[in-house]
Amino acid sequence: MDGVTVSVLGALAALVVAIVLILKKVQPTYAMLIGAVAGGLIGGAGLTGTVNYIISGTQGIVSAIIRIVTAGILAGALIESGAAERIAEAIMNKLGAKRCLIAITLATWVLTAVGVFGDVACITVAPIALQMAKRAGYHKMGVLMAQLGAVRAGNVMSPNPNDIAAAEGFGVPLTSIIAVGIIPAVVALIVTSLLAYHLRMRGTEIADSDVNTIDSKDLPPLWAALAGPFVTIAILVLRPIAGITIDPLIALPVGGIVGTIAMGKTREMGHYFTAGLAKMSGVAMLLIGTGALAGIISNSSLKDVIISGIETLGLPAFMLAPIAGMMMGAATASATAGTTLASQIFGPTVVASGIAPLAAAAMTNASVFVFDGLPHGSFFHVSAGGVNMGISERLKLLGYEAINGFAMLAVSTLVFGVFRVLG
Repeated sequence: MDGVTVSVLGALAALVVAIVLILKKVQPTYAMLIGAVAGGLIGGAGLTGTVNYIISGTQGIVSAIIRIVTAGILAGALIESGAAERIAEAIMNKLGAKRCLIAITLATWVLTAVGVFGDVACITVAPIALQMAKRAGYHKMGVLMAQLGAVRAGNVMSPNPNDIAAAEGFGVPLTSIIAVGIIPAVVALIVTSLLAYHLRMRGTEIADSDVNTIDSKDLPPLWAALAGPFVTIAILVLRPIAGITIDPLIALPVGGIVGTIAMGKTREMGHYFTAGLAKMSGVAMLLIGTGALAGIISNSSLKDVIISGIETLGLPAFMLAPIAGMMMGAATASATAGTTLASQIFGPTVVASGIAPLAAAAMTNASVFVFDGLPHGSFFHVSAGGVNMGISERLKLLGYEAINGFAMLAVSTLVFGVFRVLG
């Protein structure tokens, strides 16, 4: 490095350019790379310094990318085999139409908690959710709110990319990240249930055209569908239980392979690998762009300005973690990218202030969910499409999503910041 520090203007320019380009439908990876280049040049780093910072930033997340790519084996097996659909169907059929909003919430939460992507969980649950909600006389806003909150509750305590990014950024085990996510997840489920019930008669009614006949393809038995996630979790918890450390890079693929065998789909294993890699490739590419942005922003004065602002307001040092997570989640409209940026850029400073790495990771990871569903991210549009909801109606849910996210942020900050249970 040439020792040049990027100015605050340059760091902000990097974020603004990236967001504007994403809104203009530029592929997010390229949008963030272009934003990083623009920010470095505007910020005074020069061409050589800008390139060096970008490369340094991407190098810092390579290990997270590798683990996320291998997680595709489990995700591919769950999605392509019908295991995710079987799990959702079992939960929702058990609870029935009278408790359909709770069923929708639990089904979506379980799928994300065992490692299914949030957008895939929404799409998987949506068909049967619309059928049950129509029978109950509920409207679309309540149905989608149940899914949106449940995705966040599942993501904060799962082997999904955002948790892997938090574990990598703060140097703590993935199982520990999952464990500290349980408290905000429970709060999110409670708040989600209340909000979904409040919205049950709001918005567009569910029309006959919205309810499709669910494909009656041959789904695996429930025990086999759960085999992969069960094995993965069993391997990961060997560390806290028996002191045996097996990296997620091994545990996640093994779970996917065992699950595939249990479902009698061994011949389809190659297809599951390919499908999982295709899904994770998009996340890996997103993280490359995120790393580029992190390289510019972490070498800028923006961090110092934010810290100075926190001190001026008289806030405790640990508040940097939730504030950073919330800001980066909003900037990227992605839980994975937001967690990565917040942990890479602000994580070392938070830990240096005396906060335990796991506590800092818990607050950062929970706080990205306040604004991670903004319209410049893909989740906003995918979730709306799952229930055939118009953009104007989908926008009305952003405030309720923020309430759910603030609840997660508040409880995590109280438990791991104010009360310092991990201090």
